[in-house]
Parts: sequence; C-alpha cells; structure tokens
Amino acid sequence: MAKTSDGWGSRIGLVLAMAGNAVGLGNFLRFPVQAVQNGGGAFIIPYFVSFLLMGIPLLWVEWSMGRYGGVRGNHSTPFIVDSMGKSRIWKYVGVFGIFTNLGIISYYTYIESWTLSYTFQSIFQTFHGMDRQQVSAAFNTYAGIHGGLKDNQLDINFPVVAIIVFLITLGINIYILSKGLSGGIEKVAKIAMPLLILFGIFLAIRAVTLGSTGISGCSTCNSHVGLNFLWNPDFTSLANPKVWLAAAGQIFFTLSVGMGTIHCYAAYIKKNNDVALNAMSAGWMNEFVEIVLGASVVIPIAVGYMGLDWVKENAGFMMAFKTMPYLFNQWGAILATISGVAWFGLLFFAGITSSLAMGTPFMGFVEDEFGWGRKKASIVLGFIILILALPTILFFEYGVFDEYDYWTGTVSLVIFATAEIILFSWVFGLKKGWREITRGADINVPVIYKFIIKWVTPIFILTIFITALVKPLNGEMSDWQTAFHQLFSKGTWPWANDSIIAQVFHLKEKIIYFKNGTPTAMFFKDMSRLLLLSTFLGLSYFVHVAAKKRKLKAKKIAS
Repeated sequence: MAKTSDGWGSRIGLVLAMAGNAVGLGNFLRFPVQAVQNGGGAFIIPYFVSFLLMGIPLLWVEWSMGRYGGVRGNHSTPFIVDSMGKSRIWKYVGVFGIFTNLGIISYYTYIESWTLSYTFQSIFQTFHGMDRQQVSAAFNTYAGIHGGLKDNQLDINFPVVAIIVFLITLGINIYILSKGLSGGIEKVAKIAMPLLILFGIFLAIRAVTLGSTGISGCSTCNSHVGLNFLWNPDFTSLANPKVWLAAAGQIFFTLSVGMGTIHCYAAYIKKNNDVALNAMSAGWMNEFVEIVLGASVVIPIAVGYMGLDWVKENAGFMMAFKTMPYLFNQWGAILATISGVAWFGLLFFAGITSSLAMGTPFMGFVEDEFGWGRKKASIVLGFIILILALPTILFFEYGVFDEYDYWTGTVSLVIFATAEIILFSWVFGLKKGWREITRGADINVPVIYKFIIKWVTPIFILTIFITALVKPLNGEMSDWQTAFHQLFSKGTWPWANDSIIAQVFHLKEKIIYFKNGTPTAMFFKDMSRLLLLSTFLGLSYFVHVAAKKRKLKAKKIAS
C-alpha cells in the first residue's frame, strides 16, 4: 500500500466537489421526468420522505466510512469497507464502489460530450429557424440514432463527429484527474458549481416569468401550469409502491449514494474533520439545485409551449436535446443563443463534476495498492473507459446503453447501499458508527437518527431492493394484491418487464441470439452484461492481488 500525499486544499473546495459529485445530469434531466411520469405532485412527498429517511443517513454513513478508512491509509472502497468488517468478503463487496463508477462513467461521459457539442452549436446558432421535428432529427443525425434496427443486417452506429467530441470530453476528464484533488478536481468544482447555479437561476427565472404563451387552441400552454403540476402534493401517492420505488431510486441517483465516490472523496480528510455538516451542506446544495432549479426549467418551459398533456405523454431524457433548442427558438435568436449556452453549459458542468468523481475510486485504488502515479492511473483509466464506452456507442440501437444504465446505474447502487448500511449499523456497530458521524461535528446530529440509521434506513433500502427484485406487472398497489392472489391460487407470479429477476432470466421474452444469421438485440444486451460481469470479476481479482500484497508486507514488517 503506497502512501498518498493527495488531499483537499480547502473546506469550501471539498464541499463544492462533493456537491458537484451529486449534482449531475440527473438533477436536470432525470428528476423532472421522474416527477412527470409519477404524477407530478404525487412524486414529491415520497421523494422528500426518501431523502430524510434514506438519503441523509446514507450521506452521513458514507462520509464517516470514507474518513474512517482514509485515516487508516485506504482511499478506495474495497479496503475502506474491509477496514470496518472482519470477514474477508467485505473487500469484494467494496468492489462495487469501483465497478459501478466504471460502468456509469463509460456512458455518462458520452452524454456529457453531447452537452459540450450542443453548447458550441448553440453559440453558432445551429438550431436557429428549425422546427421541433428538425431539431429532433438533428440530434438523431448527430448521435447516429436511426430509430429502428435494419432487417437482416448488422446495424453498427458510427457517428464520427459525436465520437470525436466524446474523445475530447474523455481527454478533458483524464487531464483534470491527472492533476489530483486540489490541483484538478477542486479547481474545476470552484468554477463549475457557481456557474452551474448562475445558469440555472437564469433559466428558472425565465421559466417562472414565462406564464401563458397564448398558443392557439392550447389552454394549458402556461409555464405556471407546469409548476403547479409538479408542486401540488397528492397524498394518495403514499399508498403507491410504484411511486415510492421511483422516488427512492431518484434519491440514490441524485445524491450519488451507493456508488463509492463519497467514500473516496471523504477518505482524504483528517480524523477530526467534520463530516456531519459537510455531508448536509453538499446534500442540501444538491437538493436546491434539483428541486428549485431542476424542476423549474424543462417541464415549465415545455408546458408553456407544448401544453401539459403533450409533456405528460412525451416527457423523457431526450427532451433536453430534442426539444429544448426548439423551445429556446421561440425567444428570438439572441435570447435563444444565450439560453442554449446556459442550458447546455449548465449540463456540461453538472456532468463533468460528476464524471470526475466517478474516476476517483479507481485512481485511489491503483495509487494505494500498486503505487501508480496519477498520470499513469489516469491514462489507464481513460483506456478502460474507452473500451467500456465503445459498445454503448456502436450498438446504441441494440439497447447496450440502457443495459449499462440499468445494471450499473440502478441495480449496483442498491446492492452496495444495502451492504454498506448493514455493515455500518450491524457489523461495525452503530455505537462506534455514531462516534464516527459525530466526531468533530460542527452541528448537533439529531439523536433520532440513531434509530433511523440502525432500523429505518436498512428496512427502507431492503424493501426497495426486494420490491425491484420481484416487482409484479405495472407495480401499482392493486397489482401487488393481484400478484399475491395469483401466487397462492395458481403458483405463478406476474413478473414486471423491469423486475430484476425477469431481466436476468429473460422471463418476459424469447431468447433468440441470432436471426437469419444476424445478431439480435438480445445478443448484444447479453454480451454487454458479460462485459460488465467480466469487469467486476477482473476488479475482484486485482483486489485479491492487492490483499495478498498487504499480507506479505505485514509479514515482512512483523518479522
């Protein structure tokens, strides 16, 4: 284990970097879409409850675990986790904290490159004068999306310009990571986060003041209708498991908990440095960006020009690229350019602060365990990301992109979060854990969170995991009742297409890898799963090698 001299230059830099880790594309693209798809105001109450009972506890736990491991010389999750549990299995559980980030960053950086490209396209007014269909088609052309598979022909997606911009974006990330925490990541966070918030406030003000646009035949073309839809609470949602699952999933995604990035950032602070207030500061800054800014841009503006019904039917991740430039065009060339730069610049800053965090766990691991310098570690990381990313780009039409997102950006997060909360509360012990949370704290942590961290949060996360594992068709309360009735009366279970078990075993689809000699979408999906599994096993092997090196070093010291 090599001794690292890296660290944070200032507390504000640490908090901004942590906030940048959490504030990502999901704050502006995923949150408003999830809210719309789950009933607007019906989503808000489960979302806030999930934040209080799961988000905040996990933030404190992960900051505490990271600091605990860091003062013992560990800066990556396998050995941070291993330092808190006696069983040898824990370091392999900690592999999720490296694997998840490699999987996510491989496709996340590609999306990040779209935002960089669209920032410059906004400057050059590429979308000026285009209607909505033309803006949508322009994105499809840029990203090489065909809208469907070709019959009996291997369909390889090769968007030359998009790939070049992706390589540039990857190079920017690798260069910054090679400069270290204070010299690279912290400097970027101090610039990116204030600009991100400034751009977000500008767009939010424009959305709030937009009001009625007077579109003929559209009674709901009013940005205030969109805001009201998102913020009018619906208490009936409390009895809907589907909404709870979506809300909890958004908390995982938006706070970057269950990933390992928080552990690794916190591993570089000192033993008595505050983690309680730092965690809260970063967490609430993320919530401000997501709830106040994220919910006040895409949906209100889209409702203002397209109407509420259109937004309900068409809300999706791609609205950011396929719809927003058209909406900005309604404001005239100058304001459209300014708004486009603010919107896509905001997304780029949100993306890069998160992708830099995702690169840190791998960097910390190879620096600690194999003595690599930052330059070597960053270059190797770049090659790994490139290898993992190419399938998501080349075989985008076959669903490889979505497979990466599901298994690394959703399932892995829940698995790791489940393991770490059990480790912290029950194996390491909450008595010691509470001392870690409150040591050097600049706030009084409410004592009620002892009970929440030990009982409520584990049960909350386990419920989410089990629900996602065996989710019945549609996932509404009535569907669960029907499913149990069918299980006890007929001995079968009506699996939802997106339940984990149904996806693992292809329970809802026929397994066909080749059709007329041509690979099918299922073939590429399963090959992507195999690549991800191989990545996890490869990382586990290197963790095993690192553990053996540690033992040999300990024996030499003892002798």
